[in-house]
Amino acid sequence: MTYRGAVVDETGKLNNFAVEPKVYVDAQGDRTGFTPFAELLNGRLAMIGFISLIALEVFTGHGIFGLLQSL
Repeated sequence: MTYRGAVVDETGKLNNFAVEPKVYVDAQGDRTGFTPFAELLNGRLAMIGFISLIALEVFTGHGIFGLLQSL
C-alpha cells in the first residue's frame, strides 16, 4: 500500500528504507583496463616520449640525466 508516495506495510509501519538506484549497463562500452583503445593510446604516448628524449639529446648534446645534473 502507498501513502503519499511512501510505502506502508500491512501493520501500518512506514517503509523509510533508501530507494535503490536502477542498475544499467553503459551502452558506450568499457574504456578501462586492457582494451584495444588503451593499448593504442599507451603505445602512441610511449613513442612520443621516446622521440622527445632523442630530440632532447640531439639538440642539447646531453641526455635527460646529464641535463638534470647541470641544474
